[in-house]
Amino acid sequence: MAGAKRGCLVVLAILVLLVALAGAGAALLWQRQSSFAVTPVTPTQSSVTVVSGDSFTTVLGKLRAVGIDEGQDLQWQMLARQLDAAGKLKVGEYALEPAPTPRELLRNMRQGKVLQYRVTIVEGWNTRQLRAALNRAQPLQHTTNDMSDTELMAALGFAEQHPEGRFLPETYIYQRGDNDLDVLKRAHAAMEKELAAAWASRADDLPLTSPYELLILASIIEKETGLASERPQIAGVFMRRLKMGMRLQTDPTVIYGIGSAYDGNIRKSHLTTDTPYNTYTRAGLTPTPIAMPGRDALQAAAHPAKGDTLYFVAVGDGSGAHVFSASYSEHNAAVARYLQRLREKRSEAAPK
Repeated sequence: MAGAKRGCLVVLAILVLLVALAGAGAALLWQRQSSFAVTPVTPTQSSVTVVSGDSFTTVLGKLRAVGIDEGQDLQWQMLARQLDAAGKLKVGEYALEPAPTPRELLRNMRQGKVLQYRVTIVEGWNTRQLRAALNRAQPLQHTTNDMSDTELMAALGFAEQHPEGRFLPETYIYQRGDNDLDVLKRAHAAMEKELAAAWASRADDLPLTSPYELLILASIIEKETGLASERPQIAGVFMRRLKMGMRLQTDPTVIYGIGSAYDGNIRKSHLTTDTPYNTYTRAGLTPTPIAMPGRDALQAAAHPAKGDTLYFVAVGDGSGAHVFSASYSEHNAAVARYLQRLREKRSEAAPK
């Protein structure tokens, strides 16, 4: 009996030892798995892309291809099951800078937190500048390079529209796989929305007959404004001139009419040469907008400042501010002061 007891004790001791070893092994494996999950990876590239149809094994192969050597394949598979990510990774490009942990990376892929890029349409840009900026944007796909402006608007579904002024200045977010037409569709829809809102809330006595006329005037206000705070005042001057039948006489419209031939200097010959955009030779608004007006310019056109001023000229102190005048004599005096400041600046800048 004593021998049998000793045998049982030995077996029990072995079993306890095996359980302890298994527990210690499991604890070690869990510790290694936990450490793996929260230790940043060390990729050699800045991003990795998941495409439609990629299995988890394929994605893991892509991670290895971009230099992520951390963890055994089994560890990645275990982590994916723990996060409910296996078979549920979203299509898109994912950032590897700053380096994520495996847990962060798989969670991002599970939630579709793709890498985002930005392109900005600047207030006052014309269509040519807008298209050039989109052409420079990377990794945006460029599908409209060979399209004329007319073809571009047709592709957007607005073949009857002139493109100038039709896209709202703003920063637009896109991701890899998006194209320039995608961005333009969003910018066009945003402008349509803002223009409709400005027109719906406009003052009662505006000498404008349509939202498009408001868009045209807003574009002129945008190009004439050096200080954002002056937009309503400039809008007020133009509104009063339109009501009185006075010509707007604004240089930005003349410059737009010159087009790519403009060399940075506006001359008297430019002011006297008649074009559809020369507001010195023609009364009323220009046939189209001359730039992309922002929200503030749209609101200024819809809500111009009241007053009696009909003229404005730059102060000439570099601030972008203007002097507003109600009479031509006051305006001439302001112009004389501006020219005097200009002569003084040139004299100071001249070599001694």
